Amino acid sequence: MSSLKRVWKFISSMKFAILLLAVLSLACAAGSFVTQGQTYEWYARQTSERTAALILALGLDDAFHSAWFLVITGFLCLNLLLCNVLRLPPLIRRTAAAGAPPRTLNAPFDARVDALSDPESLFGKLRMPAPKRSTDDMGREVLFASKHRAGLWGAWVCHLGILLLILGFALGQATREQYTVYGVPGDVRPIGDTGYMLVIDDFRIGLRADDTVEQYTADITVYDMNADGAPSRSATISVNNPATLYGMKFFQNSTGWAATVRVLKSGEEIQREVVCAGDYLTVKDNADLVVCLNAFYPDYVFTPGVGPSTASGKLDNPAYLYSVYYQERMLGMNALMEGEELTIDDYTVTFSDPQSYTLIQVKRDRFTWLALAGGLIVLAGLALALYAPTARVWAIRDANGAWTAFGACPKGGALFRERFQRAAQAKEDTTDASS
Repeated sequence: MSSLKRVWKFISSMKFAILLLAVLSLACAAGSFVTQGQTYEWYARQTSERTAALILALGLDDAFHSAWFLVITGFLCLNLLLCNVLRLPPLIRRTAAAGAPPRTLNAPFDARVDALSDPESLFGKLRMPAPKRSTDDMGREVLFASKHRAGLWGAWVCHLGILLLILGFALGQATREQYTVYGVPGDVRPIGDTGYMLVIDDFRIGLRADDTVEQYTADITVYDMNADGAPSRSATISVNNPATLYGMKFFQNSTGWAATVRVLKSGEEIQREVVCAGDYLTVKDNADLVVCLNAFYPDYVFTPGVGPSTASGKLDNPAYLYSVYYQERMLGMNALMEGEELTIDDYTVTFSDPQSYTLIQVKRDRFTWLALAGGLIVLAGLALALYAPTARVWAIRDANGAWTAFGACPKGGALFRERFQRAAQAKEDTTDASS
């Protein structure tokens, strides 16, 4: 039983919290340095096979969703929760004691002034509430006032906010949904398996005077296919200016090139589709035949030993890098210039009408509100701790009718003592002048 108590005490201790924060910081650093969400082959190419295996074994490829990261976060939340629960009863008692007048002269104080004739003015100069009269254990008259008792709760409220902030972040990372949607104006795309459809109404690339890109902007409409009548909501998004629709956040992420691919069979058009670079088209009447648009070069140049590239972003010499597959086997790859045709048996393929497509990142985090509430509570706790110091002032009248005033302020005692002495001195100066 004693060993369990020691474990319980350690789990709720500040030492354990500091240890967890250190480990969590290292975990966040590791997750920041290691590119997230890649495959074993990608890590092996970037580092080595042994390092790639280690990254996947430790879950560093998806650090913020790994079991060990969630376990560390869970222990930190448990530690903060226990700290707050254990500190709650003493804090309630301290708050009650701060609002009650002292019963003895031995009560702790930070400042004292003797032989006051009019202590009530001291309360006013210290901006204390109107004092209440009572008697102590020896029957002496006592004046007492307190303010900012809520300031005692500053650290506790701050800890509660940190707990909610971490909990909101952890739950958000564990349950976050993320989708990528791309296309050209007019495309209608599903947003993963959410039941929502995204329509790309328009996409614009804003240029500066020197033809460099200033901004990417997309007009979108989202339809809720889960509801009758498919209600819609529209928004305009741009880089660093996302929009929130149906509880999902839409980010203008990046752009690329797309082209219209025409497929003719024996001279007759059988298919026409807009294909984005990196995507493919399956021939309608021959599922074994696939045409892939690997890349588009608006101003095509070919350098021996280097390969194809573009000399500028202007459509001066457009070329389409394609590859053809039949039954998943590559038949060939080449660059096709504007107006040229690709012939495959009875099929003729052409590429035309290059245009920019937009890539939109869609994220849904159901616990953003919890993290936001935690942040606001942290700010409230800091405000209580820093700007609402608890203060108590009392005065006791002796048998000769003279008053002795005391003041106590657990936080900022030195500043409070200085204010207390100034207020008492100002009162004495006023009394001397009037006499």
